[in-house]
Amino acid sequence: MDPLAWHVIAALLVIVGLAGTVLPVLPGIAFVFGGLLLAAWADGFARVGAVTVAILGLLTALALAADFLASALGAKKLGASPRGILGATVGAVVGIFFGIPGLVLGPFLGAVAGELSARRELLHAGRAGMGTWIGIVLGSVAKLTLAFLMVGVFATAWLLG
Repeated sequence: MDPLAWHVIAALLVIVGLAGTVLPVLPGIAFVFGGLLLAAWADGFARVGAVTVAILGLLTALALAADFLASALGAKKLGASPRGILGATVGAVVGIFFGIPGLVLGPFLGAVAGELSARRELLHAGRAGMGTWIGIVLGSVAKLTLAFLMVGVFATAWLLG
C-alpha cells in the first residue's frame, strides 16, 4: 500500500481518537496512539523514532490513568457507591444518543439513578451524582489535553526529524 494511504488512515485514527477522548464509547486515547504509531511506521520510523514512540506510550498510559483516577476520585470525594459509578458510565453511553444535553446530563442522571438503586436518599444521590459527573468531566479534559500533547510531541519529532 502507498505510504500516503497509510498516513491518511493514521490521520483518520487520530481524528477519531480525539473525538473518542470525550465520547465514552470510543477508546480515544488508544486510537490517537495507534494513529501516531501507524504514521511513524508508514515513514519507516525515519522522522519519529523509538524515543518519541516511547514518550507517546507513556503519555497514553498517563491519559488512561488520569481518566480512571479523576472519575474515581470525583465519585469517592462526594460519596458515590459502585452502583453510582456504574450508573454514571451507563448514563454517559446513553447520553451520546441525545447530543450535547445527553453528554452533559447523562452521567449525572445515571449516577443519581445508580445511587437511588443502592437505596440511598435523594440528597446523597444528587451529591454523589455531581461528584461522579465532575470526575468524568475532569477526566475527559485531562485525556483531551494529553491527546493534544501527544499530537504536538509527534508533530515536533516529525518536523525536526
